[in-house]
Amino acid sequence: MTWYCMTVDSDMGAGNVEASAETGSVAFEEDSVVEPCVGMEFDSEDAAKEFYDEYARRVGFIMRIDQCRRSEVDKRILSRRLSCNKQGFYVKIRDQYGPVRKPRPSTRQGCKAMMLVKLNKSGKWVVTRFVKDHTHPLVVSSRPSRSSMDSKDRRIQELTMEVEHQDQLCELYRGQLITFLKNVEEQTEVLSTKIEVAVNSVRKVESEDCSVELIRPSRLLPGLVYIWNWLDGQSEFYPV
Repeated sequence: MTWYCMTVDSDMGAGNVEASAETGSVAFEEDSVVEPCVGMEFDSEDAAKEFYDEYARRVGFIMRIDQCRRSEVDKRILSRRLSCNKQGFYVKIRDQYGPVRKPRPSTRQGCKAMMLVKLNKSGKWVVTRFVKDHTHPLVVSSRPSRSSMDSKDRRIQELTMEVEHQDQLCELYRGQLITFLKNVEEQTEVLSTKIEVAVNSVRKVESEDCSVELIRPSRLLPGLVYIWNWLDGQSEFYPV
């Protein structure tokens, strides 16, 4: 599959792109920025990550290795979203169910910039969605490109990004759990009130229209309950 992408240099001028339709590889020139486009293919997920990381480095943001979708059969990764590290928002939780850890400066600004790649039947990773615009200023970094890192450095970067992502999910799940517990507490209070009203209503009915009266007069024999049955006008002793 042949694909074409717009190329813009760092000064928003024109640049050159070298692309291989057979391998899906991209060669960046020194001052050029190859912009992702729908239909672009990569040989592997790592190749897509390296491309988007290099694109991010040249444009002026940091890539976040975001959500993925796995096969229900063999747990293979079928799609991967690569986004800006300012994607989403931190969830702030303050509630009676537990102290909130010391807040740290948030890097999240709700940025929606991302690239989504999916594994197709031929084994290629294809860009199926690309969002270019950011919600924050872009600052070109002097950090080394992903391709120039060794495997250990890349792994550290991936794990760091994954920890940040899991941290966001934990905050979100904690907020949902606290909301659930609050709802349970509120429903329990409502149910308790209804039960109390029902019990009081039953007691009131029994006191107003009762066919059997239970009495413990002190003058009766110890250990017996004296019951007067209003229906047949008879009284009997029952041991208790």
